[in-house]
Amino acid sequence: MALMTGEQYVESIKKMNMQIYMFGEKVASAVDNPILRPSLNSVKATYDLAQMPEYEDLMTATSSLTGEKINRFTHLHQGTDDLIKKVKMQRLLGQKTASCFQRCVGMDAFNAVYSTAYETDKKFGTKYFENFVEYLKYVQTNDLVVDGAMTDPKGDRSLSPSKQADPDLYLRVVERRADGVVVRGAKAHQTGICNSHEVLVMPTIAMGPEDEDYAIAFSVPVDAEGVLMIIGRQSCDTRKLEGSQIDVGNSEFGGMEALVVFEDVFVPNDRLFLNGETEFAGMMVERFAGYHRQSYGGCKVGVGDVLIGAAALIADYNGAQKASHVKDKLIEMTHLNETLFSCGIACSAEGHKLEAGNYIIDLLLANVCKQNITRFPYEIARLAEDIAGGLVVTAPSEKDLRDPKIGKYVDKYFKGINRLKVLRLIENLTLGTAAVGYRTESMHGAGSPQAQRIVIGRQANFNAKKELAKSIAKIEG
Repeated sequence: MALMTGEQYVESIKKMNMQIYMFGEKVASAVDNPILRPSLNSVKATYDLAQMPEYEDLMTATSSLTGEKINRFTHLHQGTDDLIKKVKMQRLLGQKTASCFQRCVGMDAFNAVYSTAYETDKKFGTKYFENFVEYLKYVQTNDLVVDGAMTDPKGDRSLSPSKQADPDLYLRVVERRADGVVVRGAKAHQTGICNSHEVLVMPTIAMGPEDEDYAIAFSVPVDAEGVLMIIGRQSCDTRKLEGSQIDVGNSEFGGMEALVVFEDVFVPNDRLFLNGETEFAGMMVERFAGYHRQSYGGCKVGVGDVLIGAAALIADYNGAQKASHVKDKLIEMTHLNETLFSCGIACSAEGHKLEAGNYIIDLLLANVCKQNITRFPYEIARLAEDIAGGLVVTAPSEKDLRDPKIGKYVDKYFKGINRLKVLRLIENLTLGTAAVGYRTESMHGAGSPQAQRIVIGRQANFNAKKELAKSIAKIEG
């Protein structure tokens, strides 16, 4: 079975015995929880769309490992065409869900770990590449969701992992056995973890020889013994408990994040993809970050399409659609959104083949893409709020609209239910639960702004540019 249906995916998550905690209580089932279910629906969309013939080219691919038809989210990029289709697929899903659909981190991790394991084996004669190939075959054949886990809590950022006062602030190996290792620590900001089958752990920074115990990459099932999840709060999250479809803004889809604790978790040898080879930790981090910064040129653009549409729609409802300044703001929102998409496509089109055989994006352009992502969605959101007006944050509740006594006033003075629905959608995307994925994640996801500027500085090749200037100016030496 290489492609699950959406319903089969939901049933597969139901069968897992995850340790999930939220609001100080254990969650009986992520599938049935009203706060978490919208995030599951977003992942389910990646399965549903893969079943539709009109999206087959974007949503599926042919596995380079098995030759079978697979979901693109489990694919190793075999050329620049695959890299471009990845970005287009992400835009499509952003348009369909207006939220984070949570499988991108795993896909980006696959491609980073695959090539890094190959090069690690080449130098040290290890068997990480063989391990990972067999693991990815398993993932592809069973069409699994894999959570990519990179970000450690970190503690004192001025100190290396092994120098921390609390050694667990970076995930580490605490015991080495003949049949595997035992790890302890945590990974923060884990998007989609309770909607995943597996978690693929990677180092979070480049490391020195003294950090050997922290240079670890592996995968385990998310319901493995010792793994527990603490769900993070989102703005307006408890609105999902109120039984209101309108007030939520996006009642069907959403995202989720969690702190994932690894309390002495056993990892068998065949699930190890890096284990102490510190000099390759930085390579894995840089490659993953590059792929994930490319991803934002697709997913954030798709959500931006929805927000631009909502802004245009509320202008219609407000009777302001012909105002020249409104038209200009919608044009500016579109200009910014398509600039982001252009960056995602450009870094994909300029990709190249790695030694392992899969393709990587142009790192400079991917980091330029993400640097723009840290800015443009904020301006798009600001312009959407500008067009929408103050009612986006002062509108009465759906209960007021439905009330037999006061509902007629809400309907009369705020011009009906559809106007309120669009206002709540704009609120959801700019201030509510979806703002986690559209705004703050745009700033800090895949590394905060300075992380991209460091890579841009490294990749800029200023010396070559100096030589160009010398040549034109006829400067010798």
